[in-house]
Amino acid sequence: MKQDEPIVDMITRFTDIINGLKGFDRKFTNGELVSKVIRSLSEDWNSLRMLIENKKDVNTYPLEELYGTLMTYELNNTDTKEKTRRSKEEMKEPPKKQIALKSTNDEGSSNTNMSDEELYDLVLLVKKWRDF
Repeated sequence: MKQDEPIVDMITRFTDIINGLKGFDRKFTNGELVSKVIRSLSEDWNSLRMLIENKKDVNTYPLEELYGTLMTYELNNTDTKEKTRRSKEEMKEPPKKQIALKSTNDEGSSNTNMSDEELYDLVLLVKKWRDF
């Protein structure tokens, strides 16, 4: 199995190789096929490999059931890795800047005489409010 290769791709490659060998009249028992799949798993799969080898009889463990177990493990493991990655990214994310406007107490002034800085602050406030 290649590093970071999806299990479905590995199973497809394995099946193609086995079917090619069967074309040369090479016969495999179910136990041989299960053993070959388990041996070909990368180091990321060590925990599942040990569990299967210790809890299941490799000679009677159906190949299709092994495929299902591998796909389920990959799906669960991918979800866990993604959640961990997202939480790490959130921790690295700098705090968001707070926007504050200056208040003035001129009752006679009109809103059309805003400085560029005040107008920029107002635009940021409106954008922030819209995203809120």
